[in-house]
Amino acid sequence: MLYLVATPIGNLGDITLRALETLKSVDVIASEDTRKTGRLLQHFDIKKPQLAFHEYNEEQAGARILALLQEGKSVAVVTNAGTPGISDPGYSLVRLAIAHDLEVTMIPGPAALIMAGVLSGLPLHSFTFRGFVPRKQGARRKFFQADADSPYTLIYYESPYRVLASLADALAVFGDRPAALANDLTKLYEKVWRGSLSEILAEVQQVKQQGEYVLVIAGREEDQDGRE
Repeated sequence: MLYLVATPIGNLGDITLRALETLKSVDVIASEDTRKTGRLLQHFDIKKPQLAFHEYNEEQAGARILALLQEGKSVAVVTNAGTPGISDPGYSLVRLAIAHDLEVTMIPGPAALIMAGVLSGLPLHSFTFRGFVPRKQGARRKFFQADADSPYTLIYYESPYRVLASLADALAVFGDRPAALANDLTKLYEKVWRGSLSEILAEVQQVKQQGEYVLVIAGREEDQDGRE
């Protein structure tokens, strides 16, 4: 059996009982970063062999995991934080398992995009998650432009190294829409800025950028309350 196991996005207390039971019971844990997962396993006194599975070795590691599953072994897939397959390794392995008629299941848990969306105060009757924003300005603006006419709340992931540039480009493309920016969710210094894009940009410029960010932007103005 292949298990996709969601792990905490920050606070280790958010891990579920099923996640712990699964990690203790499987034969192998496929980890995006074995060092980070090692710290998680050590914290919960779980001793299991790890196999590196990340975006740079997905094909090779996927074949190895497939072989283990075909031998009757159980494998749990975890990422550095959150739910495997959401802007993290996992999707290709699920497809591979399905193609070979192998059992796949998931142990649900934290996902930063859901928490940020709920905390934003923006409508979530429908939303579009777009993952990580491109690194270069030209590609980033084109990426945002594709969503400019969307009636749905938009959710993006961003790093501390480019969050200011992304906010500036979002302001240029979308105009001064209502938005929210979540940082270090579930951690000690969790912070959510809310307001217009220009207000959030001005505030974030005054503080040190660190940790992971989730940017939530309102859809087209006429649709922000869920009605045309």
